[in-house]
Amino acid sequence: MLKTPASIALKEAPDHHDAELVMKLYDLRREPVMRESRAQINRDFWPKSADDVLAVVKSDHPLNAALRQTSTYWEMAYGMVKHGILHAEYMLESNGEGLLLFARMEPYLAEYRKARGPSAFANAEWVTTHTDVGRQILEMFRARVAARK
Repeated sequence: MLKTPASIALKEAPDHHDAELVMKLYDLRREPVMRESRAQINRDFWPKSADDVLAVVKSDHPLNAALRQTSTYWEMAYGMVKHGILHAEYMLESNGEGLLLFARMEPYLAEYRKARGPSAFANAEWVTTHTDVGRQILEMFRARVAARK
């Protein structure tokens, strides 16, 4: 029987497997194309409306590839927490950057999901609603996003 995320227990303590996975995530973040995609999103993607978000969905938008790369990377990483593969607090101590992207998308998430699919940003959302550290990081990033408006 396939377990649903609600039935998967979060890891109680990190172990050496968590350390190996977090280091691998770090290595992948340093890959040149990923590094440039992250830099573009962190520097240039500050949507002020659902239209701004939906414009990036178009394949000819200059940030389209960067958004797809960074969002899927963070969704895979946060999925490891959601499915009990990685210890939540340990992972999020050094991998909260994806929640900054989520904080930017959050106000427009319904429109984005309508355009891209209902599971868009589901793992980031899960981390922010099911872990204390995820909630704390999201609150910090929500304040940053609000300050930019």
